[in-house]
Amino acid sequence: MFAISRDIGIDLGTASVLVYVRGEGIVLNEPSVVAIDRNTNKILAVGEEAQRMVGRTPGNILAIKPLRAGVISDYDITEKMLRYFINKACGSRFLIRPRIMICIPSGVTQVEKRAVIDAALQAGARKAYLIEEPIAAAIGAGLDISQPSGNMIVDIGGGTTDIAVISLGSAVVSKNIKVAGDNFDEAIIRYMRKKYHIIIGERMAEEIKINIGTAYFDGKEEKMVVKGRSLLSGLPQNVEVTSSEICEALQEPLEQIVEAVHSVLERTPPELAADISDKGMVLTGGGALLKGMDRLLRERMQIPVYLANDPISCVALGAGKALESLELLEKSETVIDIHKIR
Repeated sequence: MFAISRDIGIDLGTASVLVYVRGEGIVLNEPSVVAIDRNTNKILAVGEEAQRMVGRTPGNILAIKPLRAGVISDYDITEKMLRYFINKACGSRFLIRPRIMICIPSGVTQVEKRAVIDAALQAGARKAYLIEEPIAAAIGAGLDISQPSGNMIVDIGGGTTDIAVISLGSAVVSKNIKVAGDNFDEAIIRYMRKKYHIIIGERMAEEIKINIGTAYFDGKEEKMVVKGRSLLSGLPQNVEVTSSEICEALQEPLEQIVEAVHSVLERTPPELAADISDKGMVLTGGGALLKGMDRLLRERMQIPVYLANDPISCVALGAGKALESLELLEKSETVIDIHKIR
């Protein structure tokens, strides 16, 4: 049985792409990585398969991330990646091309917005819409953003962190910084190089972050054996690192996020600040899963901090739900229609 058309919400992230299909929920969650042959420019793999190639490819194969800091850095590769994910999520069930809602970081330029819209249309969308990530994250986290009451969202993704205070369906105060999960990995790589004189890859850094990484050291020491290559001998080397060391390694990017949250709170109108003081802020995005992130922000901001039920899926879920309430959101200018940006 074929469906005539379905609405699709896409969280087009720096680290991963999530696809929400109306009536089915999240149907796809894969890394936003593409492997191409340098000699022929042919795409060899996309998503999970391409991710397995990162750091392990011969000279003629390049595994790249076509999105940097939440925006398109390689248009052609992004369009092909989007087409692949849309076809994989939808298959041949659609007689009419779907409407697609794509999430973008707050504060992107008109040129960057047009690039995302054009890529979606080229990839097979009948009509494409954009929604800012903090708005989508708030909707996906189950917050009622339609009321005249302050809701604060901190969405920590792979390439950017979006912070916003939302009321009556729109962001009253917002800030986007290019510091997020990828920066945590880079900080760990730098720390291992500086302290232990070993080089580790992105995948090992991510394993360290997931297994023993912490934003707030609570005194419970955890250990992990890290495998890399010695800068001194050039040979493979294993070292044991602790969670307190990784907490130390992450201080610089964490401090930047804390300062950005503080900056948004400073600019929040008093009435909305009072609401946030009562209700607290909600954390979404994969970076919010870093152990102790909620405790760090709670201690530094002196307000309640909550982790969303499914932080990784919130943005994609919100994009899908936004399409179901498109007319209402368009009136509040939360959703940017293609005709409004051309």
